[in-house]
Amino acid sequence: MKLFTSKQGSLAPIDEQPFALEKHIQQLTEANMDKVFGLEFIKSEFALNNFRLDSVCFDPINKCFVIIEYKNGKQFSVIDQGFSYLSLLINNKAEFVLLYNEYLDEKSKHHALRKEDVDWSQSRVIFVSPSYTVFQKESINFKDLPFELWEIKQYTNGTVLFSPIKATKQTESINFLSQSNPEIFDVVKEVKVYNESDHLHDLPTTLIERYERLRDEILNLGDITLVPRKKYLAFTGSKRNIVDLVLTKSKIKVYINLKYSEIDDPKKRVRDITHIGSWGNGDCEFIFEKEEELDYLLMLIKQSLRVNG
Repeated sequence: MKLFTSKQGSLAPIDEQPFALEKHIQQLTEANMDKVFGLEFIKSEFALNNFRLDSVCFDPINKCFVIIEYKNGKQFSVIDQGFSYLSLLINNKAEFVLLYNEYLDEKSKHHALRKEDVDWSQSRVIFVSPSYTVFQKESINFKDLPFELWEIKQYTNGTVLFSPIKATKQTESINFLSQSNPEIFDVVKEVKVYNESDHLHDLPTTLIERYERLRDEILNLGDITLVPRKKYLAFTGSKRNIVDLVLTKSKIKVYINLKYSEIDDPKKRVRDITHIGSWGNGDCEFIFEKEEELDYLLMLIKQSLRVNG
């Protein structure tokens, strides 16, 4: 990627500015956790059982813990470190719940978290680094690996770029590694990475076809990524979720990530769920039942794209 500033038709290059210390990456990310990842930042440098976790976070939408590890070098194993951290999380649930409740007390919030409130199956680890080796990138080519690699770059004009590293292929299951590694086996038993097919299982062919048409049209709107979650299919932009889909046997529920007061809906097809809630993001629900509604629905989704893309 080449970045420039433009002044009167002349381009001047913007140079990358390396991070001096790994701690600088951590401090910048922790201070902007909600903006970058949509997570609640809970604790920095959390020590437990001879481990020290860089950042412990909580995903308020999916109700799960997320561990973030920062790197400013290339000498680490994604697989080994990732599964060690998830194993620590799965085998010490009470300690993480206590940590979250201490965070609530500090924020003057009153609804204590219980172990049964947490969806442990969606636990995940995020690595943040300025660069990765080819081997590290290839190590995430499993279809059910609960890790994410994010690249962070900063530039001399103050621009900071977070970009996900996408797997080049996702064929083999991580399950085969668990047969010889008890630590991986413990995690695989409890943590599940959801994929698109999980949401399409046993659905009518006509509904699947309607979904696939909608999916393709959404992805064609811009730089949007499909991220399957347990309860919904998220379509994310550079900032946050743009739209989420919940598939049922008879309909597609579309949750547009805008406040109800913000959406321009001349046909009054959007339902206000501000005080009802949903599995997805946003206060706007649209039931997609007819193919001829697609263009109108895309017009609504583009409004969220302008805000969240």
